[in-house]
Amino acid sequence: MNATTTSRDRIRLPLKFDAERLRRDVAALDLPAFVYYDSVPLRAPAHLVDASVPFPPPAEDYADGSWTDWLDTPLLRNSNYLREVVDKFRENCTVNLIRLLRLAPGAEVKEHTDPTLGLHVERSMIRLTIPVQVPTSVQFILNGTEVPMRPGECWYLRLTDPHRVLNPSAEERINLTIDVVPNEWVRGLLGGGIS
Repeated sequence: MNATTTSRDRIRLPLKFDAERLRRDVAALDLPAFVYYDSVPLRAPAHLVDASVPFPPPAEDYADGSWTDWLDTPLLRNSNYLREVVDKFRENCTVNLIRLLRLAPGAEVKEHTDPTLGLHVERSMIRLTIPVQVPTSVQFILNGTEVPMRPGECWYLRLTDPHRVLNPSAEERINLTIDVVPNEWVRGLLGGGIS
């Protein structure tokens, strides 16, 4: 990967998913009401999904997720299109944590950083974001400038940098996030993406 690609803080990958099918699958989950912010696991550490799986004590707490086995939750197993989207990545790279991130109407995620979610971090995962429902007034601000994410697109964001989210709308914002271990396939997508 060249220096230009690794230095970019946002890359829209050359992948596009059906936004309406994503919305329908999420609506069919009939998720409970929430206040402010909600994180819905679709793939999680095995011991959180299946009580019969013992928690493995990690030798080291690697950010790449190698310290545990990962399992799909019943929500993902019962969501045809969400699973189809995830399988596109699973066929080509290691997929660990998958979540739906919901931000309530009128809510804000304060500026913060995620120290292990950057391509430049050794033994790290990166988070790919696929917007599902993004009211037009929602702003995702990364390094002081807005990232214009639209439903169905797939983005890499260098989340080790300062970022925040504002939702002044009357609707919730929903993103599908897929944490992957970067390999040559992922790096190829990033190299062919649009910043």
